[in-house]
Amino acid sequence: MQRYFIESLNETGFIEISGNDFFHIVKVMRSSVGSKFYCVVNGKTSIAEITEVLEQKLVAKPIEWITENTELPVEVTVVCGLPKGDKLDLIVQKGTELGAHYFVPFAAKRSVVKWDDKKSDKKVERLNKIAKEAAEQSHRTIIPTVLDVKNVKGLIEHSKNFDVKLIAYEESARQGEQSTLAASLKSCKAGQKIILIFGPEGGLDSQEMDQLVASGFISCGLGPRILRAETAPLYALSAISYALELNNF
Repeated sequence: MQRYFIESLNETGFIEISGNDFFHIVKVMRSSVGSKFYCVVNGKTSIAEITEVLEQKLVAKPIEWITENTELPVEVTVVCGLPKGDKLDLIVQKGTELGAHYFVPFAAKRSVVKWDDKKSDKKVERLNKIAKEAAEQSHRTIIPTVLDVKNVKGLIEHSKNFDVKLIAYEESARQGEQSTLAASLKSCKAGQKIILIFGPEGGLDSQEMDQLVASGFISCGLGPRILRAETAPLYALSAISYALELNNF
């Protein structure tokens, strides 16, 4: 069954869906009265049955609330130096499937791509739509949020309240450093907040590294190979899942 997110039930305890989701349910999926779908309301999932289809919205009744455990035990924020092309689309889509909670586009010094204010708003809106669709597909109980683009100063300010602060740094990988990520994840506790920074294709500038390390970030390698800008975040999220979910028997 398809999955959709809504903010709240109506005053009678029913589900109302309009807009693009209404169009998808009725026109694309060709659902009608009696059809069922999953609906997520404030992180809780229900099987819902359509009771009424109007011109611009549908009404559905929650018939069974189900327990799901599809979220990582920690809250992960992925910071990506602005990459070229559609790589950020891929990172947000696959990163959502792998459990990230937030994505932060990072205007790093070596980012070839530059976003002005007008372009930034449209880009972030589009990326949030990608996150929503990926959350529905992967049966998440929350929709990750793509935040506005930040420079290094804004990033440092944003990172103040995180429990674990890591930078994936290719120089650490070249030097054979492979233990910091594993050790950091081993010490994590459920409910903690992790922020991971990944540079653009040209990597992070040494001055940026100095600023981030001075604010409490720790440099780590991601294995012995140098990963592409779009691969590194997915590697790290997979490692987090293995360390805190699959390997936690």
